[in-house]
Amino acid sequence: MATHRRPKQPSQARVAVLTFAAAATVVLSAQSAWADPSTNTPAPSVDDVKTQVDGLNSQAEKATEQYDGAKEKSDGLRQQASQLQDEVARTQSQVDQLEQGLASVAGQQYMQDGLDPSIQLMLTANPGGYLDQAATQHQASISEAEALKALQQAERTLNQQKQDAATTLAQLDTTTASLNDAKSQVQSKLQQSQALLNSLTASQRAAVLAAQQQEDGGEVSRSSSRASLAGLPQASGQAGSAVQAALSRIGDPYKWGATGPGSFDCSGLMQWAYEQAGIQLPRTSEEQASVGTSVPSLAQAQPGDLVIYNAEDGYEGHVGMYIGNGEVVHAPHTGANVRIMQANALPIATIRRV
Repeated sequence: MATHRRPKQPSQARVAVLTFAAAATVVLSAQSAWADPSTNTPAPSVDDVKTQVDGLNSQAEKATEQYDGAKEKSDGLRQQASQLQDEVARTQSQVDQLEQGLASVAGQQYMQDGLDPSIQLMLTANPGGYLDQAATQHQASISEAEALKALQQAERTLNQQKQDAATTLAQLDTTTASLNDAKSQVQSKLQQSQALLNSLTASQRAAVLAAQQQEDGGEVSRSSSRASLAGLPQASGQAGSAVQAALSRIGDPYKWGATGPGSFDCSGLMQWAYEQAGIQLPRTSEEQASVGTSVPSLAQAQPGDLVIYNAEDGYEGHVGMYIGNGEVVHAPHTGANVRIMQANALPIATIRRV
């Protein structure tokens, strides 16, 4: 869901798009409905609206990656908290059993130890048997001391587990708040973007969407893409498997926060594709920008490499997978499908070989 800004030297496709947008702007300026009668300020041009929509999409993508990271952390913390709570329950049961055992032994000793041991020896009819019993009681005392030691250790373990669980639950609360905040930001940016598009006429909206589509990689469908894939270099190994998996999703819709198999956001597509090849990538594009080894330039890229792009503020917010012939497969943004685009269509932050 990136802001699909071209490099400073415009391509022919970019010139054609801007020409189309300029023509739409002329039509737009002739429509009095676009002017505010109270201020006589003309409404923004189609190109202005597109620029604003692109900016909102970029902000939404950044929030989406924050959401993805928070969700991954939240899921991990939730699982960790559940495991800790299970451990607390098991240790508590162990403590209860040890306490019950010690209480029983203490009760028996209280009943049996009413007389001094020397007097018990004098009064017994079987001194040898008494000594044997005393030895047994001595051994029982040793076992009792060991049980007491085990109880103390179990109590220490229980207290530590309770502290760990409380800390994890507190972290989960904080992460959940971040998750909800990022979700609200995504929804807000997408609503603003849609409101801008809705302010246009049907033809003007079509001009903006056509410009976006061209920058995303052009019109896409499963059938039309098969022919264009015929000339791609054949990649082998796990990278080749990941490329084939990603290409198999061409035409699937973008959905923020999605990791497949029927819809994806940009980093979700990368994670899903490499998972099919037996490799687990981190969830967000920012994390994916640190995996594997760095590739110095696009000229040295190989199929399967991750191409991470810079957003307007330098944030590593969009990612695609290099497939050869100077192209990447990617999931662009809300309203677009998985498709192929020129790898240098956006400012590249880094290229990573998994």
